[in-house]
Amino acid sequence: MEPNTMGTDMKAKADMKATEMRWAPARATLALALLAVTAGACGSAEAGDTEAEAGAPEFTRVVNVEVMSMQPESFVEEIRLTSVALAHQDVTLSAEESGVIRTLHVERGERVSVGDPIAEIDGRVLAAEVEQARAQASLAAQTWERRKRLWEEDQAGSELAYLEAKYAAEQTAANLSGLEERLARTTIRAPFAGVVDERIVEVGSMVSPGDPIARLVSLDPIKVVAGVPERYATDVAVGEEAVLSFAALDGRVYTAPIRYVGSTVDPQNRTFAIEVLVTNPGRLIKPQMVADMAITRRHVEGAIVVPQDALVRVEDGYVVFVATERAGTQVAEVRPVVIGPARRDLVVLTSGVEEGDRLIVVGQKSVADGDRINIVGERG
Repeated sequence: MEPNTMGTDMKAKADMKATEMRWAPARATLALALLAVTAGACGSAEAGDTEAEAGAPEFTRVVNVEVMSMQPESFVEEIRLTSVALAHQDVTLSAEESGVIRTLHVERGERVSVGDPIAEIDGRVLAAEVEQARAQASLAAQTWERRKRLWEEDQAGSELAYLEAKYAAEQTAANLSGLEERLARTTIRAPFAGVVDERIVEVGSMVSPGDPIARLVSLDPIKVVAGVPERYATDVAVGEEAVLSFAALDGRVYTAPIRYVGSTVDPQNRTFAIEVLVTNPGRLIKPQMVADMAITRRHVEGAIVVPQDALVRVEDGYVVFVATERAGTQVAEVRPVVIGPARRDLVVLTSGVEEGDRLIVVGQKSVADGDRINIVGERG
């Protein structure tokens, strides 16, 4: 390297070093200023947070509820069953003689009384046989009278002729009676008052004994049957009152005594049958309609009765919440309860709630033990 070049470089380095030395105090001062500003900002922020925390109001959860004051009352426990309506009498009338249907006296849906004719089978052949048998019976009866008079009064004739005449009269009379009965059976009559629900044959149909002719049903009164679980075997007896409600009839309610209680339990569903008769003058209740049946099981006096909705299900049973006062504040208090008999949407509590307690009946599923509450309504 040349001597003048080396000298130039050394001079440049010396100038740079001098410049750095002149700016060093200024840079130090700037760094200290920045540090002070940063520290001040942090301190202000921390102070502001502390002031905000100190001045912020504390949040407390308050739940609006409705309560009901607990008072002892009389309670009726019911057995609730599903029942079905059946016709009191429901039979299919059948032919008892062979022949052709000549006349039908009723249409479907018509009401008939006991003994009213429903259909007639052609009985002209039987009618002729009846006339023949009547003549034979008349002759046999006159012969017997004469034989009897001769034998008993005049001591004429033989005993054998006397007995033959006697038994001939009896035989022809019996034959006449049988034919008259057969002729009467060519007219199918209603065995009870009811409604012809179905007509199975038409005029001209050929029928034999046992062939169906019509279906006759009796709907007033109407029979309602139900199956009672075997655990209630000692609670249901003949004569007890049953209350029936038919949803299909807009909840119309009927009351009738139990007229039959089954003596055996169905092994399939473990129930025994009961039956009631309900008056049905307008035939509003129709067979196979479903009804809710209620039977009184027992009366409980001085019971604490609550709505079932007030119960809260937990792992080991049920609890309720009551409104109570702690340190001048209304709070919810949890109470484990033991439930007793129930009816519809009401249940008896045998422990856990006492007279005068204010049971939470609205909002009970939104509170926990110790929560502050605001009572917005109270039921009697």
